[in-house]
Amino acid sequence: MAMLPGAAVYYFLWELKYGALQDGASVRTFGRLAHYDLEKSQASLTCQHASKEHSVIINTSLVEPFNPMIGTQYVVLGEIETANGKKTTSVSAVDIRVCARVLNCVEGVNVGLLEKAINEQRRFFTERESQLEDVAMQNADGT
Repeated sequence: MAMLPGAAVYYFLWELKYGALQDGASVRTFGRLAHYDLEKSQASLTCQHASKEHSVIINTSLVEPFNPMIGTQYVVLGEIETANGKKTTSVSAVDIRVCARVLNCVEGVNVGLLEKAINEQRRFFTERESQLEDVAMQNADGT
């Protein structure tokens, strides 16, 4: 029986550390569409954080055709892959990109509020996980 992949986790572009994510890991991220090359089925998203510009390459072959609007905000849902399209166990800074399954224009979204919501979601999941661990330890001690 085939299992469904896990839910994609939101990562900010500056968190997409090369080698930190597992091969084929499902991710969500967002940024401004800076470039699109139809022939290569490739786009790039960028964002500014702590006075540094971060970017990631997006493989758009699974979401084409789409009407790219350079300079607008996009949300992407997809999997980590290497630049040559082959998933491997080691991902270097040059090779990482996201193979998009969903690529939506979200121009007009308040990026500050989106970042805040992502951080609140992370905090909730962390608290829930620690509470579940506490309950599991109490049950183990009680038996």
